[in-house]
Amino acid sequence: MILAHTREQLRNALASQNSVGFVPTMGALHAGHRKLIESSVNENFCTVVSIFVNPTQFSPTEDLSKYPRPLESDLELCEASGVDIVFLPTPDVIYTKEEVWVEVASVSDEYEGASRPTHFRGVATVVAKLLLLTQPNRAYFGLKDLQQCAVVRNLVAGLFLPVELRFVETVREPSGLALSSRNAYFAPEDRQRAAQLFQSLISLGVELRADPDSRLAAISKYNSILSEAGFSVEYLDVIDPATMRATDQLISARIVVAAKFCGVRLIDNIPIYS
Repeated sequence: MILAHTREQLRNALASQNSVGFVPTMGALHAGHRKLIESSVNENFCTVVSIFVNPTQFSPTEDLSKYPRPLESDLELCEASGVDIVFLPTPDVIYTKEEVWVEVASVSDEYEGASRPTHFRGVATVVAKLLLLTQPNRAYFGLKDLQQCAVVRNLVAGLFLPVELRFVETVREPSGLALSSRNAYFAPEDRQRAAQLFQSLISLGVELRADPDSRLAAISKYNSILSEAGFSVEYLDVIDPATMRATDQLISARIVVAAKFCGVRLIDNIPIYS
């Protein structure tokens, strides 16, 4: 496994490769990342994983310095999963003196975009740079970050980037809680209780399938249920994942939620019809 720290090292490592798969990450890798990596290894001759804690997607109220950086265990997971190249840039490798920003309109506006106004500009910019640097045939993203997937899809289409996108369903803990590096912040008993977020999405989906006209009433009901269980709900809605807008058309819709529980901010989503 090759470790590349600079753009030149990455170019040299990729020079003789074809059929490249790319998995961009911020590290703190878990089984969800492993699933993305394994998908790439199965579909490509060469798999590149980037580990870069991107400072531009953190808001002023988020503590960049506290983001977990377990590099040794991350590299062990990459090695065990068959990764060929790990790209480990520092911020000055990605962000040069030329201030260039990429913004994706419309799908960035609501939900996470409303809660974290500068977040998706940072995401779109770093993803564009990483795709241009790695020039992969395929790139892999987890659907837990549903709005990020919409941003990346529009970014690739809008800039005519020649890459196939693969979106992989969320990997969960046995309780149903979506895997996230943030889960480590929970006390064990709170981590188990946090799974009620996923269970509420499942129950909401059941009610919507039984009565498709009940969207607003059902959302209000589960807002209350989650609040009573100790969740501070930022948003809960039924959306079209292509447009990231609320919808009454349930066939391809997904339920999205963001909530804080015991001081940890969680996001999740599920399809109404799987």
